[in-house]
Amino acid sequence: MSAQPPRGAPPGRSPNDNRPPRVTDTLRDWRFWITLGVPLLINYLIVDVIMAPQQPTQVTLPYSAFLQQVESGNVVSITSQGDSISGETRKPVTEPGTKTSSTHFVTERPTFAGNDLVPLLEQHHVTFSAKPASSGSVWAQLLLTFGPALLILVGLVYMMRRASAGSGGLFGFGQSRARLYDAERPAATFDDVAGIDEAKAELQEVVDFLRNPQRYSRLGGTVPKGVLLVGPPGTGKTLLARAVAGEARVPFFSVAASEFVEMIVGVGASRVRDLFQKARQAAPAIIFIDELDAIGRSRAGTIRIGGGSDEHEQTLNQILTEMDGFDPREGVIVLAATNRADLLDPALLRPGRFDRRVMVQPPDRAGRAAILRIHTRHVPLAPDVDLDRLAQETPGLVGADLKNLVNEAALLAARRDRDAVAMDDFSAALEKVLLGAERKIMLTPEDRERVAYHESGHALLGLLVPGADPVRKVTIVPRGRALGVTVQAPVDDRFNYSEEYLRARIIGALGGRAAEQLVYGMTTTGAENDLQQVTLIARDMVVRWGMSPRIGPLNFAGEERTPIPAGAFQKPFSEATAALIDEEIRRIVEECLAEAQRLLAANRQRLDALAQALLREESLDEPEILRVTGLTPRQEAERPALAAGAG
Repeated sequence: MSAQPPRGAPPGRSPNDNRPPRVTDTLRDWRFWITLGVPLLINYLIVDVIMAPQQPTQVTLPYSAFLQQVESGNVVSITSQGDSISGETRKPVTEPGTKTSSTHFVTERPTFAGNDLVPLLEQHHVTFSAKPASSGSVWAQLLLTFGPALLILVGLVYMMRRASAGSGGLFGFGQSRARLYDAERPAATFDDVAGIDEAKAELQEVVDFLRNPQRYSRLGGTVPKGVLLVGPPGTGKTLLARAVAGEARVPFFSVAASEFVEMIVGVGASRVRDLFQKARQAAPAIIFIDELDAIGRSRAGTIRIGGGSDEHEQTLNQILTEMDGFDPREGVIVLAATNRADLLDPALLRPGRFDRRVMVQPPDRAGRAAILRIHTRHVPLAPDVDLDRLAQETPGLVGADLKNLVNEAALLAARRDRDAVAMDDFSAALEKVLLGAERKIMLTPEDRERVAYHESGHALLGLLVPGADPVRKVTIVPRGRALGVTVQAPVDDRFNYSEEYLRARIIGALGGRAAEQLVYGMTTTGAENDLQQVTLIARDMVVRWGMSPRIGPLNFAGEERTPIPAGAFQKPFSEATAALIDEEIRRIVEECLAEAQRLLAANRQRLDALAQALLREESLDEPEILRVTGLTPRQEAERPALAAGAG
């Protein structure tokens, strides 16, 4: 949909053109030359005409006449500047050949004149002085006259062009800063999106409406005004919104919610009005607001000083008004993305505004494989690369993580001077992404042995405890903040967790601490991260999933710190219940620790063998772990394959 440029617009620019103005556009605009010429003319009139100091009338005397006036005692004072001499006389003198007379005169000293002028001046008591010879020119005079005005004008023009490119006008705080993507060259389509097929299917209706609005309007149907994309960071919400615009081939206005808010009150509301006005002019169009929770937070319980509404609330109110105000038949659809839908104001989510929610969840195994195929389309792969197996080894990773994984593998292969990315490049990149880069630190033999037993405790319990995730790798190479790492990954994705699996996770996480207690009779700080995981899982079992007989089938998660009007916080349960929750968390953890200690004591020889193998090899993969411990793949396969986790 095209539009004619407004009157006076620079040639070649349209009202919806968001590119910065070019220099040629500025030079062709007659208003620019008027803006440049008028201030310069005013500056000249003020500086050189109005404010110029009034100079007395001067007469020009020959040098000989000047000497006669000195000898007659008529000269009071003179000032020399180079060969020019100006002065003042007691009585007026007349310029030869004219009738002009004045007490002020000017003369030129000939170069062949003698050096007897000073004694003559002293003899007749004439005051004399000198000024430095002028080295200026006409251009210097022009620069001094017009320079300050030019600098000010250039600064103003620069500010105007910058403001016009970014905000729509000089000091255009109230203009929208949304970026307009070209509908003819879409940045993304549905072919670039994978792993979130359900979300794509939900948005296909939006694309159909923008392409064929008559299909819905003929039966009186209207497409939802607002579509809210909800999901964890990195799952592809922004990419999905751009793909919708690319498929529909309509103007796509993209803006972050935080860009609406400035220090000046009312700016956010003005920018919202301007954004919706531009979208209506370009309809059919899509408005995409990223991170909506930055301005759409719930107003309940908000404390305001002075009783007035703050900038965030005014901006939110303007968005609500605009979404109610435009006709859905105009073809303007608002997409928004957030990862905290629970914080949004209920007025945003009611029917007629953001009345459709599209959940963008982390991809499953098949989705991860599809995402990897998209990101490796332009990456040369070695024959041994198995993207399906790589997808199985990356549970919990979202689209952004997988893109980073492919990039890290490509960079690693380039550093190794390879022509294609091999599977071991992906494995090394996965370890770097999940565990961090290797640290070259020197450990004492005692610390190294302690780390080996710690990680062996994790790995051995991962093999022995029913319901635990398979152990894929164990290493004592320091990575990130850890001195050693045990990697566990599920056979397949799982979205429902049993109590047996959760206890297996806790037992495995306590394996390092239990091994240190068994071998050395003491504990170290190495179990800090393990204890954080253990506490979190045990607490969720008690307060979220009702897995405590004493607490019963109750859920106390929610918002455990609920704001009250006074600004303080209160718990949704009594102090007695809080104490009981703490007791149950401790009971679950202590039972799991006792089980970990029992299993390791019963398999002490396997623990020692695994620790010694780690000290020799530093890293062991799954087949080597099974060989060292004496466990067979059959025993490993007989255990139930449950949900994802890493110990």
